[in-house]
Amino acid sequence: MIHINMGTMLSFVTTDCDISGEMLEAALRQVVPATYNCVSVDGDTSTNDTLTIMANGLAGNARIQEKNSDWEKFVQALAALSEVMAKKIAADGEGASRLVECLVTGAKDQETARRLAKEVIGSNLVKAAMFGRDANCGRILCAMGYSGADFDPDKTTVRFLSKEGAARYFDDPAADLFAGAESVEVVRDGVGLAFDEELATKILGREAVQILVELKDGSAQAKAWGCDLTYDYVKINGDYRS
Repeated sequence: MIHINMGTMLSFVTTDCDISGEMLEAALRQVVPATYNCVSVDGDTSTNDTLTIMANGLAGNARIQEKNSDWEKFVQALAALSEVMAKKIAADGEGASRLVECLVTGAKDQETARRLAKEVIGSNLVKAAMFGRDANCGRILCAMGYSGADFDPDKTTVRFLSKEGAARYFDDPAADLFAGAESVEVVRDGVGLAFDEELATKILGREAVQILVELKDGSAQAKAWGCDLTYDYVKINGDYRS
């Protein structure tokens, strides 16, 4: 049960930064919507979601008590760490065999981009297609359509990207998992394309796959993270009573 909306997920972050409780909470609230809350393993939100951050103040820095440049730097560091953790949670989903990232670019605003990205990685049909290494563009466009977000399907392009060993970079907050990745374009300006099925199967079989959705409605972008839906997920959740 992981469909984070800050469901069974306990996360604890510690820092030695000297920062007031008010500014620590403000930083966490700013970071969560674009990181932890953009994770979905199975669409089931639990009652147990908890994210706690604690600071002991031992770093010796000038105490952060307002939203100044030092606070902005702290937020950037916290966001980088939180994105790494979000990817790890998704990749380690019940029965998962691969991480699936959806990056939406060119949206009219960030909320639209975020809603579209999370709807795509939250779709069980998309998840099943990822498990089957099926470059099924219809399932992606369908999920975008029922998201309720405003976008123009006739200006939408969809690509799948991946490269060997992408998951090795999970521990590097600055790493782009898909820099230099192979790609296959399956939709251009709303029209499905003929594509190399063998290449698509190869790309979708790797340990980390990106679904890149390019819109032409603006400059906003967002990411969301999920995983494939496997036989093991059903076995794990069908073999026990809670």
